[in-house]
Amino acid sequence: MSYRKSTSGWRWTRALVAGAMGITLATTVLSATAGAASTPGVTSSSVNIGATVPLTGPAAPGYSEIAPAMGALFSWVNAHGGVNGRKINYTYLDDGYNPANTATQTRKLVLQDNIFADVGSLGTPTQAAVQGFLNSQKVPQLFIESGCNCWSNSKFPGSSGWQPPYTVEGKILGAYIKSSFAGKKVGYLFQADEFGQDFVKGLDQELPAASVVSRQNYDVATLAGPLSNQMAALKAAGAQVVAMATIPAATALAMLPAAVIGYSPQYVVSNVGADAPTVGPLLSAFAQKGGATAAQVAAVGGLLNGVITDAYFSPESNVSNPWVQVEKKLLAKYAPSLYAKSGLDGNTQYGIALAYTFVQALQAAGKNLTRAGLLAAIAKSGKSFVTPGFVPLSYSSSVHYGFQGAEVIKLSSTAPPAVTPSGSWIGGTAVSPVEVTNVGSGPVKKYTGKISAPPKSLSKSA
Repeated sequence: MSYRKSTSGWRWTRALVAGAMGITLATTVLSATAGAASTPGVTSSSVNIGATVPLTGPAAPGYSEIAPAMGALFSWVNAHGGVNGRKINYTYLDDGYNPANTATQTRKLVLQDNIFADVGSLGTPTQAAVQGFLNSQKVPQLFIESGCNCWSNSKFPGSSGWQPPYTVEGKILGAYIKSSFAGKKVGYLFQADEFGQDFVKGLDQELPAASVVSRQNYDVATLAGPLSNQMAALKAAGAQVVAMATIPAATALAMLPAAVIGYSPQYVVSNVGADAPTVGPLLSAFAQKGGATAAQVAAVGGLLNGVITDAYFSPESNVSNPWVQVEKKLLAKYAPSLYAKSGLDGNTQYGIALAYTFVQALQAAGKNLTRAGLLAAIAKSGKSFVTPGFVPLSYSSSVHYGFQGAEVIKLSSTAPPAVTPSGSWIGGTAVSPVEVTNVGSGPVKKYTGKISAPPKSLSKSA
């Protein structure tokens, strides 16, 4: 592998061979086909894909880990013989979570780097900014790292999400608030774009309007300091439960000023902004930057105790889970520096699982790889792809969402050790069954299907 930093950001190119998984993959290099010869980014021995991700900027904490984790999975695939004989060359560029940068970097990937597909690019405002361009260029915009409802839109047939839609997440958490905190006053804090708006749509479907006493938002483009005004307004309104659609930095920047004014509501946070191994260190770092004493910095990790959030696959703390075991092995072997720095957390888990989904899509598309064939294969076979998710993916010709279910969990921590002021997080305890719903008016109901296990060939070769 090689790394290079240019004026356009970090570029990471994987140049290994591609791989054996729980599905049968070819182990010999195929002769060039007519489809490969005419499809951008595809040769008889390789396929080029790309992504734009926030390696810098407000969304970088935690999220900057996802693309390297995807690269680890692709390296494993490449080391075990190839997807129909083709290695995966993966390039990701930094956009700083800025839509203008995303547009520039995406054009570079398409027009200069000649990618076959855009895979695993991150962000609601950023990917919305390039959705029209990618679709007009017939470049698949796959498994976007965002739960925006907008990814399943007939106007943009080449786009698809992967994680649960934010409205689905909002409905599941809203139903939990309604049943577990009945009679409590509820306030919202949300990002002022489709991320926050879609999440609120889900909450509003489940919660009585009279129970919502304050709606506060923030602009991610100007997120530079504590969300003091928003938290003061929620306190003044008497919100006893605060439901938050926040990125990790915003979660920390909301909890800290709330603690300063003695405000300690029950937090219910989207999984987007509730990964404890990411948010905990941010709480400590921001508190230290704000001039907190050593004792205060050591105490802020406790702010995550009791936070309610949701999860759609097993947390990294569940060391007995076979997916977690495989993920740790893959990360330690194929991205050792990332593993040493970040370990296995929600972000690195996410990257491995998303990349594994894409490799199955490549296999399903067959030897004669074309963009149209890849999209057709996802529509036809996506529901059967094997993932760590609690529920199956929901792809079809008309539905371009991934998971449409999750379980509600409560975070907990041990006493903060001296070397890690944010605490040693042991993950979440499930407080609901796995539930499913949709972005429309359908009910939130218990999922009764099976949860996939990693194929034996994956477990043995990782």
